[in-house]
Amino acid sequence: MAEKVLVTGGAGYIGSHCVVELIEAGFQPVVLDNFSNAVRGEGDMPESLRRIDNLLDTNIEFHELDLLDRPGLEKLFKKHAFSAVMHFAGLKAVGESVEQPLRYYRVNLTASMNLLEVMQAHRVHNLVFSSSATVYGDPQHLPIDEQHPVGGCTNPYGKTKYFIEEMIKDHCKAEEVAIGRRKSLNVFGNDYDTLDGTGVRDYIHVVDLAKGHIAALKKLKDDCGCKVYNLGTGRGYSVLQMVKAMEKASGREISYKIAPRRGGDIASCYADPRLAEKELGWKAEFDLERMCEDLWRWQSMNPTGFTNGTAS
Repeated sequence: MAEKVLVTGGAGYIGSHCVVELIEAGFQPVVLDNFSNAVRGEGDMPESLRRIDNLLDTNIEFHELDLLDRPGLEKLFKKHAFSAVMHFAGLKAVGESVEQPLRYYRVNLTASMNLLEVMQAHRVHNLVFSSSATVYGDPQHLPIDEQHPVGGCTNPYGKTKYFIEEMIKDHCKAEEVAIGRRKSLNVFGNDYDTLDGTGVRDYIHVVDLAKGHIAALKKLKDDCGCKVYNLGTGRGYSVLQMVKAMEKASGREISYKIAPRRGGDIASCYADPRLAEKELGWKAEFDLERMCEDLWRWQSMNPTGFTNGTAS
């Protein structure tokens, strides 16, 4: 019988791609989501999961549930014997977190504490937490390896990810367990110390990212303890480089305007993924051109995202 894996936030962009990779790797995903970053499809099923069902001829078990609902979470864990949890759920916008810090602390931290406590009560010890490069703050060196200091976060979103990482580490120690809808694109700031003044980030294809999470899940079978792996391409691209790559993929000019810097942003951030390649056997396969081609193809077929409910 396939191992059951709970995927929190599994109807969202990254989570749903990981659901696909879980199924293809022989696991049985059970998805939990509260629709904060997902579109509702037919019969109260997230549109993303409905399409996966059609694509892979599966019947994904889905529960509309908020991690803040502790009794509902308890009920779900009583129903299933999960071998592991993949945790994607949470608020995720840097700029919004600067404007609404208390909301981010309440939702992200309380949800994660509920999840960890219920996992502990039901003796589920395997967790893959999808964190963020924001935990490293303004990088002291590039590319960022796993030894880079953490905690110097520049925004509340990053702080919540850092705090959750620390909760997980402390918990492990205690347990002794190892498309044309906008007139123009806003580019936030062009006066950073980068090659063209715009922010530099480690863009990664979502399929590569999903496969990296599956590799981490498989690593848990080695009783590896609490481990941190940076998933990335190892190369940074500026916002304007990304704009040019999207113009090439779409065959059209993308209008953009320079806007003021966004609160909580930094100049450059990209990962050193060598440890993930060495210990997980994982390496990003797709380059920037392929990322943009696939993104444009999907966007062209789904001009309003999942809300049109037609393409697959």
